Amino acid sequence: MQKTIRRILAAGVAAATALALSACAGAAQTPEDVSLDTPLRVGALAVPAGEMLQFVQKNLAEEAGIQIEFVEFSDYNTPNPALSDGSIDANLFQHQAFLDKYNSEAGDDLVSLGQIYLPAAAFHSKKHKSFDELPDGAVISIPKDPSNEARALELLASEGIIEIADGADNISGITANPKNYEFQEVDNATLARALDDNDAAFVTSSYAIPAKLTSETILLAETEGSKYYNVLATRPELQDDPRIQKLHELLLSPEMADYINETWNGLILPGNKQ
Repeated sequence: MQKTIRRILAAGVAAATALALSACAGAAQTPEDVSLDTPLRVGALAVPAGEMLQFVQKNLAEEAGIQIEFVEFSDYNTPNPALSDGSIDANLFQHQAFLDKYNSEAGDDLVSLGQIYLPAAAFHSKKHKSFDELPDGAVISIPKDPSNEARALELLASEGIIEIADGADNISGITANPKNYEFQEVDNATLARALDDNDAAFVTSSYAIPAKLTSETILLAETEGSKYYNVLATRPELQDDPRIQKLHELLLSPEMADYINETWNGLILPGNKQ
């Protein structure tokens, strides 16, 4: 009987300890908790933002007196909830329209510190050399998240390929489709693979670069004056955190601009210092 009681008590202590450790690991950082020496946890997809963050950590952070801890994500759906719940302190993967949409739908209040880089986005095809070659009824894959789907539709409308209603962010907003294209709404992470079966797909650089799609581009999105620059985002209580302010400065530095231009040769464009 006594052995049984001891085992129950030991199990209870172990469970309580594990719970406490888990809570500490996931605790959100606040300005009162940290100093410049505290690593800043920044979430991003591996390319290009992950590589940009690693460049900062290896080449710029020490002199600036900060430490960057890159936390890798594989899709667009998880970095904002992770930022909101304190698993990370900032993220770098989304443009302002995506952030606004997330805040509206999630009832959240994440904030942007400003534009950092523009990931080129384009329609690609493994079957056709230009958009004009697409046959009537061609199957075209586009992102199913509203902000990137809107970007794809806006590009097609700007080229006179389709017509859309003001503010259209999904295929129901198409008002004219002269060539009867069939649009398939697909998760961003699988758009590059959709090219094996479909006539064309709209793929952002985060997925097009790893998939080596540069030679399959048939229609490139806008660059000058684009509203789709990706932003550095954080929680409201951390927007004045000196570590985040320094990271923002380094991401817009001449050294970062040179790294971006030399690494991606126009597929990624550096932001301008605001």
